[in-house]
Amino acid sequence: MIKAAIMGYGTVGSGVYEVIRTNQKEIDKKVGQELQIKYVLDLREFPGDPVMEVLTHDFEDIINDDEVRIVAEVMGGLHPAYEFTRRCLEAGKSVCTSNKELVAEHGAELIQIAKDHQVNYLFEASVGGGIPIIRPLNSSLTADVILEISGILNGTTNYMLTKMADEGLDYADVLKEAQAKGYAELHPEADVEGWDACRKIAILTSLASGNQVDFGQIYTEGITKITKEDFLYAKKMKCAIKLLASSKKVGDTYCAMVSPVLISRDNPLYMVNDVFNAVKVEGNMLGASMFYGSGAGKLPTASAVAGDMVDAARHLGKIITLFWSPEKLTLAPMEESSKRFFVRMKSAEAAKACFGDVELWDAGVQGEIGAVTPVMSEAEFAKKARDAQIISMIRVED
Repeated sequence: MIKAAIMGYGTVGSGVYEVIRTNQKEIDKKVGQELQIKYVLDLREFPGDPVMEVLTHDFEDIINDDEVRIVAEVMGGLHPAYEFTRRCLEAGKSVCTSNKELVAEHGAELIQIAKDHQVNYLFEASVGGGIPIIRPLNSSLTADVILEISGILNGTTNYMLTKMADEGLDYADVLKEAQAKGYAELHPEADVEGWDACRKIAILTSLASGNQVDFGQIYTEGITKITKEDFLYAKKMKCAIKLLASSKKVGDTYCAMVSPVLISRDNPLYMVNDVFNAVKVEGNMLGASMFYGSGAGKLPTASAVAGDMVDAARHLGKIITLFWSPEKLTLAPMEESSKRFFVRMKSAEAAKACFGDVELWDAGVQGEIGAVTPVMSEAEFAKKARDAQIISMIRVED
């Protein structure tokens, strides 16, 4: 029998407990012996919940129990999750997590601590919820040089953009609806400002490059400035507006960014709607492949955490190699990347005067015109746009 603990009994933590209890026979068969939850750590009480049989309010119960070999950290946030995770690893306990904030900030460090103590730090659920993407990058695609990773990595914003596209609603109205349905938090900045997607693309870029990527270096722009008028143009252009996190190989490094983009129907990410997520990976030998599924939610995320717990149980005393060193990777400047830009301006003449040979679009919005610029660098666009009267801008993903 292998004994485990769960730190946190919120949405994901209760899901992990449910997944293991529901699928106990199948999980035990895959582990080769029984995987038993001995403790669930939370400060609250849960009267009538079966978890009361294993509930503890004291982290020291877990850290001091040598029988506990695997710990699921589903508390969220940096503190005390970082301190608890570090102590568990140093005590010889493998840790599995869904905490993208912690992984993005301290991933390389915690992987090294785990390695030093002959245990594992696993984090499949930190990116894409239930979508398997960490393992493929770390094992299936290790023979490839990863040329590009791009994806829709946040279910909240994808749901909101889908509603705006389908129903012609304003951003503020869609946000209220998303909050009412539980898709968006009361304070949704991490989602709508793009910070959540930024941390996730930092994790994926770290794995692709093998070095620590500082998410603070990544240019990040959210969806708060997207309007229903933007979707009138998108419909006319037969495009979708998505919050895209991308990382493209440039020489010996990568250029990463998060921003709204217009994508055409030819792009497989075009059809990724509602709360679903998708990650497109391009390798120099494999070519393009895409991973699609439920990117968030209680059971999809919990399933990924439980899957890591099974993996950790099958590798007790063995290191699952993760190619992510603490050495920092300096990202290529975003200003040097090139693309086309969609701009809304007051007249075709103004658009042509500013950007030259533009592709014009009329979506019936009074007093303005849409234009797609030729390919140019971010720096060149910023210079041209400095003195132009631009109503709004969205990048175009070819």
